[in-house]
Order: sequence, then C-alpha cells, then structure tokens
Amino acid sequence: MTPAQPDAAATTATDVVDVLLYSDDVATREQVRRSVGRRAAADLPRIRWTETATHEAAVATAKQGGFALLVLDGEAARAGGMAVSRQLKNEMYKCPPVLVLTARPQDAWLATWAQVDAIVESPLDPMRIQQEVARLLRSGGAL
Repeated sequence: MTPAQPDAAATTATDVVDVLLYSDDVATREQVRRSVGRRAAADLPRIRWTETATHEAAVATAKQGGFALLVLDGEAARAGGMAVSRQLKNEMYKCPPVLVLTARPQDAWLATWAQVDAIVESPLDPMRIQQEVARLLRSGGAL
C-alpha cells in the first residue's frame, strides 16, 4: 500500500492522479485496473492505483487524503463498498467522489443512502467502468 501524495489530484494530462481501489477480491481489483488502464481517457492524467483489501485499510488509506476518486467493491466481505462510502462521506471533509461496484441494479436505492456518486453493476463492463471513472475524474464527482 503506497500512500497518496497530497498534490495527486492533478488536472493536466502530464500529471498523475491517485485512485483508491477497495475490494477483498484480487480478481475484481485486477479487472477494474485492466478496464480503466493507465488513463481513463486521453485528456486525463495517468492513474496511480492504491489497492486495499480490508475495510480498515480502505478507511485509513482514504483518510490520508490526496485521492481524486475512490472505487469501492459493494460485494466485499465484512464491509461492502456501500458501508465504506457512507462512513467516508460522513467522516471526511471533502470526501472524493465514490464509484461503487454492485451486484444488482436493484442496489441503486442503497447507493443513494451510501451517498455514492456513481455505480457500475455486475457483470462489470470494462467500457462502463472506464467511462464512469473518466466522468468522475473530470467532474469531481458531480452527477
């Protein structure tokens, strides 16, 4: 786990942006990283991924700051991405935008409770993940 740099939320394509990726499933983390790639879009900065596999690590790492986006697995064991999102949105001043990966479209109501900025449902579509990451990085999380 590499800590984020405080100035990581850069806005030019020559800089790097830090994204936190939380899932207890290494295959899910790999799928997200491969779907998005090094850049979510040509006009966006290169992404530096920070991965966590536990609720505690996700919360502690996010609170260190410097992340432009949080990608959270809604199906993670013990504490899913919805619970992590709700906690961080309520505990962090200026919490970064949150993208949650969900198992069902019916989880959209729960996403509202969790204050997420976007959801991507299973099966995870690589293009959809990449588009949502790009949209959230461009907009700072505004829907």
